[in-house]
Amino acid sequence: MTAVGGARARLIAAAQQELIAGKGHLEMQAVAQRAQVSVGLAYHHFGSKAGLIAGVVEAFYHRLDAAAFTGADLPSRSWTDREKGRVAAYLRFHYAHPFAPLVIGPLSRAPEVLEVEAAFTSRQLAAGARMIAAAQRDNVVASPLDPHLLIALMIGGIRQALIGALMREPRPDLERVTDQVWGFMAAALCLTERAGIDLSHREQPA
Repeated sequence: MTAVGGARARLIAAAQQELIAGKGHLEMQAVAQRAQVSVGLAYHHFGSKAGLIAGVVEAFYHRLDAAAFTGADLPSRSWTDREKGRVAAYLRFHYAHPFAPLVIGPLSRAPEVLEVEAAFTSRQLAAGARMIAAAQRDNVVASPLDPHLLIALMIGGIRQALIGALMREPRPDLERVTDQVWGFMAAALCLTERAGIDLSHREQPA
Protein backbone atom coordinates (compact mmCIF):
# COMPACT_ATOMS: atom_id res chain seq x y z
CA MET A 1 0.00 0.00 0.00
CA THR A 2 1.36 3.45 -0.94
CA ALA A 3 1.79 6.24 1.59
CA VAL A 4 -1.16 8.04 0.02
CA GLY A 5 -3.31 4.90 0.14
CA GLY A 6 -2.21 4.24 3.71
CA ALA A 7 -3.22 7.74 4.83
CA ARG A 8 -6.61 7.40 3.17
CA ALA A 9 -7.22 4.01 4.79
CA ARG A 10 -6.22 5.39 8.21
CA LEU A 11 -8.58 8.32 7.77
CA ILE A 12 -11.48 6.01 6.89
CA ALA A 13 -10.75 3.76 9.86
CA ALA A 14 -10.42 6.75 12.18
CA ALA A 15 -13.60 8.34 10.85
CA GLN A 16 -15.52 5.11 11.41
CA GLN A 17 -14.31 5.01 15.01
CA GLU A 18 -15.27 8.66 15.52
CA LEU A 19 -18.72 8.09 14.02
CA ILE A 20 -19.32 5.13 16.32
CA ALA A 21 -18.09 7.04 19.37
CA GLY A 22 -20.11 10.13 18.40
CA LYS A 23 -23.24 8.16 17.46
CA GLY A 24 -23.14 9.46 13.90
CA HIS A 25 -21.27 12.73 14.41
CA LEU A 26 -17.62 13.57 13.80
CA GLU A 27 -15.24 16.48 13.49
CA MET A 28 -12.47 16.52 10.90
CA GLN A 29 -9.88 17.64 13.44
CA ALA A 30 -10.66 14.69 15.72
CA VAL A 31 -10.45 12.27 12.79
CA ALA A 32 -7.11 13.69 11.68
CA GLN A 33 -5.71 13.39 15.19
CA ARG A 34 -6.88 9.81 15.50
CA ALA A 35 -5.37 8.95 12.09
CA GLN A 36 -2.18 10.85 12.96
CA VAL A 37 -2.30 13.04 9.86
CA SER A 38 -2.90 16.74 9.30
CA VAL A 39 -6.45 17.99 8.97
CA GLY A 40 -5.40 19.47 5.64
CA LEU A 41 -4.60 15.99 4.36
CA ALA A 42 -8.06 14.83 5.43
CA TYR A 43 -9.64 17.60 3.38
CA HIS A 44 -7.27 16.85 0.49
CA HIS A 45 -8.47 13.24 0.29
CA PHE A 46 -12.18 13.74 0.93
CA GLY A 47 -12.95 17.42 0.31
CA SER A 48 -15.35 17.80 3.21
CA LYS A 49 -16.80 16.08 6.23
CA ALA A 50 -19.64 14.79 4.06
CA GLY A 51 -17.11 13.34 1.62
CA LEU A 52 -15.30 11.56 4.44
CA ILE A 53 -18.53 10.07 5.79
CA ALA A 54 -19.40 8.88 2.28
CA GLY A 55 -15.97 7.26 2.09
CA VAL A 56 -16.55 5.37 5.31
CA VAL A 57 -19.96 4.14 4.14
CA GLU A 58 -18.57 3.15 0.74
CA ALA A 59 -15.86 1.09 2.46
CA PHE A 60 -18.54 -0.60 4.60
CA TYR A 61 -20.57 -1.59 1.54
CA HIS A 62 -17.45 -2.74 -0.29
CA ARG A 63 -16.75 -5.19 2.55
CA LEU A 64 -20.39 -6.28 2.63
CA ASP A 65 -20.26 -6.96 -1.11
CA ALA A 66 -17.19 -9.16 -0.63
CA ALA A 67 -18.78 -11.00 2.30
CA ALA A 68 -22.19 -11.80 0.80
CA PHE A 69 -22.26 -11.00 -2.91
CA THR A 70 -19.42 -10.54 -5.43
CA GLY A 71 -16.81 -13.22 -4.89
CA ALA A 72 -18.36 -14.44 -1.62
CA ASP A 73 -17.47 -18.00 -0.61
CA LEU A 74 -20.98 -19.48 -0.42
CA PRO A 75 -22.23 -23.08 -0.14
CA SER A 76 -22.80 -24.60 -3.59
CA ARG A 77 -24.42 -27.97 -2.90
CA SER A 78 -27.85 -26.70 -4.02
CA TRP A 79 -29.61 -23.48 -5.00
CA THR A 80 -31.21 -23.35 -1.54
CA ASP A 81 -27.90 -23.90 0.23
CA ARG A 82 -26.26 -21.13 -1.76
CA GLU A 83 -28.96 -18.52 -1.29
CA LYS A 84 -29.57 -19.32 2.37
CA GLY A 85 -25.80 -19.07 2.81
CA ARG A 86 -25.94 -15.62 1.20
CA VAL A 87 -28.67 -14.52 3.61
CA ALA A 88 -26.68 -15.88 6.54
CA ALA A 89 -23.52 -14.06 5.40
CA TYR A 90 -25.45 -10.81 4.91
CA LEU A 91 -27.01 -10.92 8.37
CA ARG A 92 -23.83 -12.14 10.06
CA PHE A 93 -21.84 -9.27 8.56
CA HIS A 94 -24.27 -6.69 9.98
CA TYR A 95 -24.45 -8.37 13.39
CA ALA A 96 -20.65 -8.41 13.66
CA HIS A 97 -19.83 -4.96 12.28
CA PRO A 98 -19.93 -2.17 14.90
CA PHE A 99 -20.73 0.42 12.22
CA ALA A 100 -23.80 -1.42 10.87
CA PRO A 101 -26.42 0.04 13.27
CA LEU A 102 -25.37 3.55 12.24
CA VAL A 103 -25.10 3.01 8.50
CA ILE A 104 -28.56 1.43 8.19
CA GLY A 105 -30.05 3.60 10.94
CA PRO A 106 -29.35 7.28 11.73
CA LEU A 107 -26.74 7.85 9.02
CA SER A 108 -28.95 6.42 6.27
CA ARG A 109 -30.86 9.71 6.11
CA ALA A 110 -27.78 11.82 5.36
CA PRO A 111 -27.61 12.93 1.68
CA GLU A 112 -23.99 11.81 1.28
CA VAL A 113 -24.90 8.35 2.59
CA LEU A 114 -28.06 8.06 0.51
CA GLU A 115 -26.04 8.38 -2.70
CA VAL A 116 -23.61 5.61 -1.74
CA GLU A 117 -26.40 3.38 -0.49
CA ALA A 118 -28.49 3.95 -3.62
CA ALA A 119 -25.61 2.81 -5.83
CA PHE A 120 -25.07 -0.36 -3.77
CA THR A 121 -28.81 -1.13 -3.64
CA SER A 122 -29.11 -0.60 -7.39
CA ARG A 123 -26.44 -3.24 -7.98
CA GLN A 124 -28.17 -5.58 -5.54
CA LEU A 125 -31.52 -5.15 -7.27
CA ALA A 126 -30.09 -5.73 -10.74
CA ALA A 127 -28.14 -8.84 -9.73
CA GLY A 128 -31.04 -10.19 -7.66
CA ALA A 129 -33.50 -9.74 -10.52
CA ARG A 130 -31.18 -11.62 -12.88
CA MET A 131 -30.80 -14.43 -10.34
CA ILE A 132 -34.57 -14.75 -9.85
CA ALA A 133 -35.29 -14.63 -13.58
CA ALA A 134 -32.80 -17.46 -14.17
CA ALA A 135 -34.33 -19.46 -11.30
CA GLN A 136 -37.81 -18.97 -12.77
CA ARG A 137 -36.58 -20.27 -16.14
CA ASP A 138 -35.03 -23.30 -14.41
CA ASN A 139 -38.27 -24.00 -12.48
CA VAL A 140 -36.50 -23.38 -9.16
CA VAL A 141 -38.66 -20.35 -8.34
CA ALA A 142 -42.39 -20.68 -9.03
CA SER A 143 -43.47 -17.17 -8.10
CA PRO A 144 -45.15 -15.50 -11.09
CA LEU A 145 -44.15 -12.01 -9.91
CA ASP A 146 -41.84 -9.87 -12.00
CA PRO A 147 -38.25 -10.51 -10.81
CA HIS A 148 -37.55 -6.78 -10.36
CA LEU A 149 -40.63 -6.35 -8.17
CA LEU A 150 -39.94 -9.52 -6.22
CA ILE A 151 -36.33 -8.66 -5.37
CA ALA A 152 -37.31 -5.12 -4.40
CA LEU A 153 -39.94 -6.44 -1.99
CA MET A 154 -37.50 -8.92 -0.45
CA ILE A 155 -34.59 -6.51 -0.08
CA GLY A 156 -36.85 -3.87 1.48
CA GLY A 157 -38.40 -6.35 3.88
CA ILE A 158 -35.06 -7.84 4.94
CA ARG A 159 -33.59 -4.39 5.51
CA GLN A 160 -36.45 -3.35 7.78
CA ALA A 161 -36.22 -6.62 9.71
CA LEU A 162 -32.48 -6.12 10.10
CA ILE A 163 -32.91 -2.57 11.39
CA GLY A 164 -35.35 -3.84 13.99
CA ALA A 165 -33.02 -6.67 15.04
CA LEU A 166 -29.94 -4.45 15.37
CA MET A 167 -31.75 -1.82 17.42
CA ARG A 168 -33.24 -4.25 19.93
CA GLU A 169 -31.62 -4.88 23.30
CA PRO A 170 -30.74 -7.64 23.60
CA ARG A 171 -30.53 -8.52 19.94
CA PRO A 172 -32.49 -11.57 18.84
CA ASP A 173 -30.48 -14.72 18.22
CA LEU A 174 -28.73 -14.49 14.85
CA GLU A 175 -29.38 -18.09 13.86
CA ARG A 176 -33.09 -17.74 14.59
CA VAL A 177 -33.29 -14.46 12.65
CA THR A 178 -31.49 -16.11 9.72
CA ASP A 179 -33.95 -19.01 9.69
CA GLN A 180 -36.94 -16.65 9.86
CA VAL A 181 -35.65 -14.36 7.12
CA TRP A 182 -34.90 -17.34 4.90
CA GLY A 183 -38.37 -18.73 5.58
CA PHE A 184 -39.86 -15.41 4.43
CA MET A 185 -37.74 -15.43 1.28
CA ALA A 186 -38.49 -19.06 0.44
CA ALA A 187 -42.23 -18.41 0.79
CA ALA A 188 -42.06 -15.26 -1.34
CA LEU A 189 -40.11 -17.07 -4.06
CA CYS A 190 -42.40 -20.13 -3.99
CA LEU A 191 -39.44 -22.48 -4.19
CA THR A 192 -39.95 -25.79 -5.95
CA GLU A 193 -38.36 -29.15 -5.22
CA ARG A 194 -35.62 -28.30 -7.72
CA ALA A 195 -34.29 -25.66 -5.30
CA GLY A 196 -32.94 -28.43 -3.08
CA ILE A 197 -31.47 -30.68 -5.77
CA ASP A 198 -27.86 -31.64 -5.11
CA LEU A 199 -25.69 -29.77 -7.61
CA SER A 200 -22.32 -30.81 -6.22
CA HIS A 201 -21.86 -33.58 -8.79
CA ARG A 202 -22.29 -31.29 -11.76
CA GLU A 203 -19.26 -30.51 -13.86
CA GLN A 204 -17.93 -27.01 -13.41
CA PRO A 205 -17.71 -24.88 -16.56
CA ALA A 206 -14.24 -24.60 -18.03
